[in-house]
Amino acid sequence: MLTEPTNEKLHELRLGAMAAAWAAQREDPKMCEIDFDGRFGMLVDAEHLARDNKRLTRALREAKLRITNACIEDIDFGPKRELDRALIRQLGTCAWIASHANVIITGATGTGKSYVACALAQQACRSGRRAAYRRLPRLLEELALAHADGTYTRLLGRLAKIDVLVLDDWGLAPLREQERRDMLEIFEDRHGGRSTIVTSQLPVETWHDYVADPTIADALLDRIVHNAHRIRLKGPSRRKAES
Repeated sequence: MLTEPTNEKLHELRLGAMAAAWAAQREDPKMCEIDFDGRFGMLVDAEHLARDNKRLTRALREAKLRITNACIEDIDFGPKRELDRALIRQLGTCAWIASHANVIITGATGTGKSYVACALAQQACRSGRRAAYRRLPRLLEELALAHADGTYTRLLGRLAKIDVLVLDDWGLAPLREQERRDMLEIFEDRHGGRSTIVTSQLPVETWHDYVADPTIADALLDRIVHNAHRIRLKGPSRRKAES
């Protein structure tokens, strides 16, 4: 049996995982007990899994999550956190992304808001979606630079295409007038078509005052709050506990 030409063709077709799995089958005597259809299915599964892993690796690299190892399975449901396990399980299905809903995570500093946000974003990547993480102070700086160098529209376009955008640390500093308008543009582009995760130390009830412009605040909250799942984290600072 001329295996080498077939192996070369598999690599030419970029089916390297299938070629490797085929080589492993030839070296395993037990494979003779499995019929052709079964062995071929195993080869296809190997290639499919390898491509899924490559896609996930690429998606996570592009997402630039602040906590790279955050995942749904490792979320702590300690009693002091009062974290709704049923809600997290529901969000883990990613149905909220399909319906273009949002997630708002609030709580005191150190309660694990960023971890939960990154875990949900990682789950989105695992389900085949694109995600991106931005700390709001850094995003506002990025937007200011885009205004200055003429790339503002292009930046808004990139953000609008992200399936799940994580905006971490909402409300750390007062918004200036241009920053309010920038955030409204982002939320307007995403409303009804994409999902956003917002974390904040501020209770949602104070966000209107935080924006400090009644007209823009009404528009912002209408686009981000009214169709959002809310997670309120409680308990002591996890950073202090870990240290």
